[in-house]
Amino acid sequence: MKTEHGNPSQIKDYIRTIPDFPHPGIMFRDVTTLLADPRGLRMAVDQLLHPWSGGRIDKVAALEARGFVIGGAVAHQTSAGFVLIRKQGKLPGPVFSQDYALEYGTGVMEIHQDAISAGEKVLLIDDLLATGGTAVAGIQLLERLGAVIEGCAFIIDLPELGGRTRLEQMGMRVQTLCEFSGQ
Repeated sequence: MKTEHGNPSQIKDYIRTIPDFPHPGIMFRDVTTLLADPRGLRMAVDQLLHPWSGGRIDKVAALEARGFVIGGAVAHQTSAGFVLIRKQGKLPGPVFSQDYALEYGTGVMEIHQDAISAGEKVLLIDDLLATGGTAVAGIQLLERLGAVIEGCAFIIDLPELGGRTRLEQMGMRVQTLCEFSGQ
């Protein structure tokens, strides 16, 4: 994690890679090392917000689970409200649900029906962009509530999996802080 000068200088320097997790052949990009470092966390929040500085963000919506950590920090920094988009069965109130594709099957994401008011400007946050499946589900839920999605921001992009292209084809503005090749 340290550069040749002893201190991480970019976001990628703070991220730990764990081989063969959760399955053999997967290189897991672990953002917990970034989140644990005060300088790294500040750098990530500042860089995620940079494209939207000077604009109005009413709500920050984050995808379960690591997206909650960075999304909460981004919401605080922008003085915006914070909205959770969770896996099925985790939210207590009336929800809207959206199916999304997984590598082996499907999943369901949910949002409270009263989380966003129509016309509110929303920034969608998560830690990692791979195929874009959960982000697409999040976008669809936000649009169902009438949100104006200002953009999507991620710490890590795995460009070979096509998520960024998928989101951009939907007309989304996408901010990522670093890229890793492979899965």
